[in-house]
Amino acid sequence: MGSEYAIEAEGLRRVYRTRTGWLRPRREMVEAVRGVDLTVRRGELFGLLGPNGAGKTTTIKMLNTLLIPTSGTARINGFDVVRDTREVRRRIGYVFGGDRGLYDRLSGLDNLRYFAELYGVPARDQKRRIAELLELVGLTGREREPVDGYSRGMRQRLHIARGLLHRPEVLFLDEPSIGVDPVAARELRQTVAGLAASGTTVLLTTHYMAEADELCDRIAVIADGRIQALGTPAELRHRADGRRVVEIEAYGVPDTAVAALRDLPGVRETALEERGALQLLTVQSDAHVDVQGDVLRELAGIRLGRVNSREPTLEDAYVAIVNAS
Repeated sequence: MGSEYAIEAEGLRRVYRTRTGWLRPRREMVEAVRGVDLTVRRGELFGLLGPNGAGKTTTIKMLNTLLIPTSGTARINGFDVVRDTREVRRRIGYVFGGDRGLYDRLSGLDNLRYFAELYGVPARDQKRRIAELLELVGLTGREREPVDGYSRGMRQRLHIARGLLHRPEVLFLDEPSIGVDPVAARELRQTVAGLAASGTTVLLTTHYMAEADELCDRIAVIADGRIQALGTPAELRHRADGRRVVEIEAYGVPDTAVAALRDLPGVRETALEERGALQLLTVQSDAHVDVQGDVLRELAGIRLGRVNSREPTLEDAYVAIVNAS
């Protein structure tokens, strides 16, 4: 097929029927995806970002044939995901975060041999293909060890190798770094960047802004079932232009205090992230308004740690986009 796009979606919607209530159950319709339009070029590394429940995974599952759209169309390399399901599946790989989908008692090598058979990789090609993939994901020398002895990062790299066995033209990576330590996450990012450089089209969903910023050619932010912003990381960063950011480490900030901060003059966005016992409070303000003094007065009586003022990042722009949805 001659399309320049590896992935095309037009007006993609997905409605779920759910039951709520126990004594008097009611049927409700939940619109998870509300009309997504998307094009991803061949060989592009494209990021799909959004909070939990925003419609990310539902969108991915419609694109990779695991869910049928309620309405709208989607094509992979020109093949319709509903009408040409078999053709689409031959051309895609799907890797999800977490530990499922591998056989712990088998070695990494035996896992790949098993899945190569399952995916119909010709017997004469299997040995060379598996060796190539072990090299690509950095598991050469560890492939004969049982998978239950692998770290989270090693398991995730084996997942990627498994998803690439049949040489897919499009690879879906659904939060591959979830639960992986920072060193392993860096190795994963190197692996993913290598895939895109070799011509594979990659659609990546992630919660980690630094990962998206480093890897992606373009990013779409989805919230409330719709695409809220789309562009290069640099273009999205412009959403936070003209702002300053104050970061405060704190312990025991109540929701009422966060709400009060939003009402301060010059404050545009607030976000509170839990990091174990520590909380990281981020306050975005107009660049010409110094809000730090007002913010600290509002937090009087709360135990605080480091206070830092800085330029906005892609993550700050993402918070602004999601809060505006």
